[in-house]
Amino acid sequence: MTEPDPPALPEVRQVNPGETHRLCRCGRSPVLPDCSAGCAEGLCLEPVRQQFLLLCRCGESRRLPYCDGSHSPPAESLKTRWRRFAKGD
Repeated sequence: MTEPDPPALPEVRQVNPGETHRLCRCGRSPVLPDCSAGCAEGLCLEPVRQQFLLLCRCGESRRLPYCDGSHSPPAESLKTRWRRFAKGD
């Protein structure tokens, strides 16, 4: 008997001014959090400042393309939620 695959953890992505990101809002893309070519529901993001985004890769978020933690137990705070995905913690 095989164990089910663990849910895909969110992606922490740094975005910068001048870049264009096409992100999935429907959850059906095989390359989450990026949108599939030809999908009309994608979000075109053109950042005006450098920032970090927590992007959903499991497709379960109610705030696609952003992770809302639907794939894991509740966290006490936003800081605790982000700490789950920081390298070295």
